Amino acid sequence: MKLHIYNSLSQKKELFQPLKPNHINMYVCGITVYDHCHIGHARVMVAFDAIIRFLRSQGYQVNYVRNITDIDDKIIKRAAELQESMTSLTERMIVAMNEDFNQLGVLLPDHEPKATEYVSEIITMIEKLIQKGFAYVADNGDVYYEVEKFKSYGCLSHKDLSGQESGARVDVVESKRNPLDFVLWKLAKLGEPSWDSPWGSGRPGWHIECSAMSSNLLGDTFDIHGGGFDLQFPHHENEIAQSEAASGKLFVKTWMHVGFLQIKDEKMSKSLGNFFTIREVLQEYEPEVIRYFLLSSHYRSQLNYSKENLELAKQALERFYQALTDLPETPEKHQSTFTEQFVEAMNDDFNTPEAVAVLFELAREINRLKKTDMEQAAQLGSELKSLGQVLGLLQQQPHTFLQGRIQSDEVTQIEALIAQRTEARRQKNWAESDRIRDQLHALGVELLDGASGTTWRKI
Repeated sequence: MKLHIYNSLSQKKELFQPLKPNHINMYVCGITVYDHCHIGHARVMVAFDAIIRFLRSQGYQVNYVRNITDIDDKIIKRAAELQESMTSLTERMIVAMNEDFNQLGVLLPDHEPKATEYVSEIITMIEKLIQKGFAYVADNGDVYYEVEKFKSYGCLSHKDLSGQESGARVDVVESKRNPLDFVLWKLAKLGEPSWDSPWGSGRPGWHIECSAMSSNLLGDTFDIHGGGFDLQFPHHENEIAQSEAASGKLFVKTWMHVGFLQIKDEKMSKSLGNFFTIREVLQEYEPEVIRYFLLSSHYRSQLNYSKENLELAKQALERFYQALTDLPETPEKHQSTFTEQFVEAMNDDFNTPEAVAVLFELAREINRLKKTDMEQAAQLGSELKSLGQVLGLLQQQPHTFLQGRIQSDEVTQIEALIAQRTEARRQKNWAESDRIRDQLHALGVELLDGASGTTWRKI
């Protein structure tokens, strides 16, 4: 099966054919850096990270751009609340964001432009939109995009926009000619960060930054644009209107949107106050457990955040790492029908649940072969790790993952008890062996007896 991707624009899966053979230009809307990232942000970033890893594993050269919004109403408000400069706040949050994403195994993009670095390009694009009659300077001095001039407006969100007056981040301003018109340039208020422009000192609107950055880094037309489902309208809808009006060309071939992460069937968001930061979740769960949980559901589907689902993710990873335990190293790269099935699942709109199901079948086969053919089991173990790497999983040493977060003095105590138990078993003192096993169990330790000796994991 060749690669098929669900295109939000056409609302169907399409055969993916890049504009340039084996080269993919891809833009994903990043973070507005006014606070720590929450686990909903992690879902979007991990989803696209797995997609990019897979594309590169299939020989595509991916040029990946992920922007940073570092000028925005929320940033200005938060900096004022903290009595901190906007630059200080955003730089601090960018460092924190990169730390969090790195913990989750999210690779750095090829380009990570900041909105404040592209103000001159933004001004140039706004000037072009005014010249072409798609934008106007309102009575309040702000510059707005005139939605009625773009006849295809609504093509991405497939909404009936007639009569709409507000909602979904659509501001109601008396100076607008139409309630759906959106701001391209805001005149600065006293004390706000600002840049000089033909329309007065001010700053860019939110939507225009992505159009300016993507066109400058990827060209007027590129292969894939992605983000969270909540960005489909109005942000991505507005990007299409701006970019295609400015260039006169198709903006993006394929649009991809990641479903909401929910709590009790309600979207997780900072505005609703029902969110957990990545840092908070990392205090309770290993990064790989969180990553597996986020990939356990198809990227377009909604996913419920709960401790029960994270525990299931932990148990699933334990099964994989137990299958990899005690396997001899093999230098050979091995591929079998499991690899074919895995690639087929990922070629079907990056179906990670189906791909993970293939990994489970592979782990079961490894466990079966451990009893009869350790060499073949090792070859399949190498294949399991190789396929896991495509998803950013299964790259730890099995004992490292299974033992979890544990202090060195506790490790010393556990391993001393295991040595005592091993000696008791050698002397066939089964009562002492069982006593030590029970003592270890009380410490939250499960023993795993294998051909090469005894290993352990935290319960």
